[in-house]
Amino acid sequence: MVSEAHHRRIFLKSALAVISSLIVPSVGYSRWDKNAYNKTEIVASVQSVGVTNLADLREGVGKITLLTPKIAENGAIVPITVNSKIPNTERIFIFAEKNPQPLVSDYVFTPHVEPFVASRIKMSETAFVHAIVLAEGVFYRTAREVKVTIGGCGEDS
Repeated sequence: MVSEAHHRRIFLKSALAVISSLIVPSVGYSRWDKNAYNKTEIVASVQSVGVTNLADLREGVGKITLLTPKIAENGAIVPITVNSKIPNTERIFIFAEKNPQPLVSDYVFTPHVEPFVASRIKMSETAFVHAIVLAEGVFYRTAREVKVTIGGCGEDS
């Protein structure tokens, strides 16, 4: 027969598990910047996140891994993966050049979190996808072209 003390221990363990899951801080999240997301030109969109001069973007080859399909049959669900090996990565921005609003997403990372993002984005037509990483006040960039056969923003390519 199970004792009352046994039931109490199970209840306390369960309660502690629930409480501890509620107090663990969030360490990575996405954010919404109305000004940045409402830009319609790629240059203005990139500048809206803090890049003052596009020539100042450092090349991220070997430091940023951007994986995309070469051909996306459906622009409504284009899988992407971004991994930054740049120390102290603070943010990762994803841009799709020819989208009506090029800034697709913005991820913020706190220290001691692996800067890795896996997502699906919408693309209106064949274009370059850019991953821009901010680390210690410096912006790095890498890009890949994705050919879209059926646009995901309401139009065919």
